[in-house]
Amino acid sequence: MKVIAIQSSGDQTSVSIINNDDILSYSLDHERKERPDWNRMLQNIGLNVNFSFTDIDLFAYANSTGSYTATRSVASYLKGISVALDKPLMAVNTDNIDELSADSIAKLALDSFIQSDCDASLFNPDDANPIYASDPQYKKINE
Repeated sequence: MKVIAIQSSGDQTSVSIINNDDILSYSLDHERKERPDWNRMLQNIGLNVNFSFTDIDLFAYANSTGSYTATRSVASYLKGISVALDKPLMAVNTDNIDELSADSIAKLALDSFIQSDCDASLFNPDDANPIYASDPQYKKINE
């Protein structure tokens, strides 16, 4: 089983792959408003050398409360890939989500997938949307 996970909490992003019995991860610290190059990060864990996106059984991301914009960016990126390849996508939620790196997210996703009897239909990318922890307080301008 192969699982890719991405976790981004504003100023730190990590990617991980569970490739059968191996787990490979790469982490990068960056400025809060910078978005890392996920393709380059994935290449650092073996994309297009040891595996391709078509080899992946499950995509996952951390539904992080640390940076809603980073979470939406990761969700959009993985949603595009998983929809194009007709692969399952999981938004991982847990109480300590912002303290976990991508390898922990990948393990949680794999456990959930196995507990579902590997039923990919339960992890439709259309349903894997980020959820904001609290209602955003928008300020209307010019009123």
